Amino acid sequence: MIPGYIADIGLEVHAELQTQSKMFCSCPVVDTTRALPNTAVCPVCAGMPGALPVANARAIEYALQVALALDCQVAETSQFARKNYFYPDLPKGYQISQFEFPLAVKGTLSAWSEEGWINIRIRRVHLEEDTAKLTHMDQGDGKPFTLVDLNRAGIPLLEVVSEPDLHSVDQVRAYTRSLRRVLQYLAVNSGDLEKGVIRFEANVSVRPAGSDHLGTRVEIKNLNSFRAVTDAITHELKRQTALLEAGSSIDQETLGWDETRGMTFSQRTKEEAHDYRYFPEPDLPPVHISPKQITSARNSLPERPDRRFRRFMVDYGLEAYHTELLLSEKPIADFYENTLTYMSQPDPSLVANWITGELFGLMNISGQTMKEIIIEPRDLASLLEMLQKGEVNITTAKSVLSLMFDTGEKPGLTIQKEGLGQISDRQILENIVEGVLSAHPDEVAAYQEGKTGLREWFFGQVMQQTRGQANPSVVKSLLEEKLQQ
Repeated sequence: MIPGYIADIGLEVHAELQTQSKMFCSCPVVDTTRALPNTAVCPVCAGMPGALPVANARAIEYALQVALALDCQVAETSQFARKNYFYPDLPKGYQISQFEFPLAVKGTLSAWSEEGWINIRIRRVHLEEDTAKLTHMDQGDGKPFTLVDLNRAGIPLLEVVSEPDLHSVDQVRAYTRSLRRVLQYLAVNSGDLEKGVIRFEANVSVRPAGSDHLGTRVEIKNLNSFRAVTDAITHELKRQTALLEAGSSIDQETLGWDETRGMTFSQRTKEEAHDYRYFPEPDLPPVHISPKQITSARNSLPERPDRRFRRFMVDYGLEAYHTELLLSEKPIADFYENTLTYMSQPDPSLVANWITGELFGLMNISGQTMKEIIIEPRDLASLLEMLQKGEVNITTAKSVLSLMFDTGEKPGLTIQKEGLGQISDRQILENIVEGVLSAHPDEVAAYQEGKTGLREWFFGQVMQQTRGQANPSVVKSLLEEKLQQ
């Protein structure tokens, strides 16, 4: 931001819910990136006259869990409404959504950013149905056309609307990741942005520093990745501040984002609520949530990711970087804490380094997720305890972990089968060190003439001869002693 201006940013996050069937019909929810177009369609989601919708109880249950996880006030009675607009992705000519009576309001979510902890108010959480998927085609003959796939039409969609409490791109980045983790931890959404299961719309305005009045806002539609969100908002903040600096006004409008050109473009004048002619959906009864349902749902919630984030930093003394990696997925955070529980002398930083370093590296190579690997937390804990006790060195431990990753064997068995136990016997290592020095008289002479960096080379030769099993501290002590002689 240009000094002297304040950005005010609010986000509308649309998340598909991982139900088996659609929001108002029994059509299956399919992977729209892989399924044949228009194969998961019925008269209801295709908008045929006379077809009647029936609300998906599981979708309402998932939405309730999200609302409670965000500390929202859940309405005892909420209502679906018709949002009227005409576009090719809307087969009925209207979208069934919630407007005047949403499922929940007034929540909050914390997020860790480069500026520290931020608290974002949640204005509302409501349910609606997703639209169809449009693919715009241009064969270069001057006759562009659009293909419509109704597989996505009617998939349960949860919308989380924030207040304009975000004031920088970094805060936007932190909030979107924090909200995505909540959805993943609740297992209501996969978080796979590449498949379009989470989409963003940003409301952006700029005001002079010191002003209490929000500037004219614009809405940027259909942002499908974290990068698109941050890039589009960055561009729009620059555009608006440049206009204000030049003494020009900002038009309230709906914008698109051209990722290729890296700029926003005007789509239409910004709509207001009355433009959609909302009215209660006559084919659906109100949704009633009982206190018993709220209590049951609240008791089933896992620890919220942002609170777990704080606990990892406070209780385990971890840096934000490692905490971010460990909490990126719930199975990873669970694996980390389970590993600690199996150690007689837990070392949070040691376990964090090995999981985010060596184990992540093996997972990246294999393409496996934490749910898919066959290493058990107790076995990683056992290996790290061997490292703590000096029974294996770091080089050997890495080799053992790699073998365990492929076989799922216990570390002790792997070490025994492969003969990978650490060599700490001073007499054995002394003979090896003397052999290395005797075999390289020129290097010894060069060391004595001042090339002290050769000490590390000698160390490498010893480790090579012992297949990395020599106790490093013993080897270094012997080298120091022998080279002084």
